[in-house]
Amino acid sequence: MLSESDLKLVDALQASPRVPWSALGRTLGIGAATAARHWDGLVERGEAWLTAYPGGELRARLTLALVEIDCGPGEPLRVARELAADPHVPTVEYVAGHCDLLAHVVAPTLREVSDYVIHRLSRLPGVTATRTVISPRLFAEGSRWRVRAISPGQRRALTPAAATANGALRFTDLDRALLLALGEDARASAAALAQSLGVGASTVRRRLDALLGRGAIHLRCEIARPLSPAPVTATLWLRVPPDKLEATARTLGQLPEIRMCAAVSGAANLCAVVWLRSQHDTVELESGLAAQLPWLEIVDRAVTLRCVKLMGRLMDDAGRSAGRVPLDFWAGGGGRGRTGAAARGAARRGGGGGGVFPCPRPA
Repeated sequence: MLSESDLKLVDALQASPRVPWSALGRTLGIGAATAARHWDGLVERGEAWLTAYPGGELRARLTLALVEIDCGPGEPLRVARELAADPHVPTVEYVAGHCDLLAHVVAPTLREVSDYVIHRLSRLPGVTATRTVISPRLFAEGSRWRVRAISPGQRRALTPAAATANGALRFTDLDRALLLALGEDARASAAALAQSLGVGASTVRRRLDALLGRGAIHLRCEIARPLSPAPVTATLWLRVPPDKLEATARTLGQLPEIRMCAAVSGAANLCAVVWLRSQHDTVELESGLAAQLPWLEIVDRAVTLRCVKLMGRLMDDAGRSAGRVPLDFWAGGGGRGRTGAAARGAARRGGGGGGVFPCPRPA
């Protein structure tokens, strides 16, 4: 696991990803330069990183599907790496369960998700079967998960006040460009973003404040799972009475182990992703859920054996960040015809917003 000081730094950036180093250092009792240097080291080693992605009302305009994938013998990791090059697949995991891979697919419309599964994913060599469920509502997602290394007082001091949203969100090409630029450097200043995008700094600052303030863009500080206090990931497929769905999801969202909780359109109507200290903790967690929510039925479960991609970040064999694929869910192509080397080549070239960017690593 990371050192206590590194865990505190990660926790502080989970509370406020763009907090100035001076304010962060003051809260943690270290110098601003020391905080920045330690963070740069974590990023360079692939041990922690920042991610930017659609949230709130912007996320509600997108379609999320969870796809279970069966593969031929010896094919799962090859197929997973193939999918990892796609901007429409933010997360893909090799799991121990009733399927080989579990992939998240995101696109603007249900039709585009359908096209992706039919024309891209299902046609990949090595894929033998797929099963898809749609998530009509996301109750909790990864930006709420905390390392829990700093005190509640320190977290309150770092957490910015919530902004009030006025009117409906108008998402423009500039907003999309800002989202992708923040995916490259979530702590970039408004001046640096303005220079890279070729617009005025005041315009960037105004749009950035609006998008981040109303939660249309989420920033998330991640930690490499093997170095985390909770290195084991499990996915639970749950069935609850429809009239108890929201209340159950709210209860689950308050549990510290819950990483994601989403309604799904299948035999199970709720999906929960949990981060645990060990695979043995799944028994205790399920027992606690049964006692607290007696109407809840656990339909199925899967334990992640290897995370190949997590919200746009490519993972190496040790579970550290080794590169990124921009989370451009509006990228063209919709999954038609790009397979094999063509998809990887398009990703590396940045075609359609799907470029793969290696992270700096020590020599």
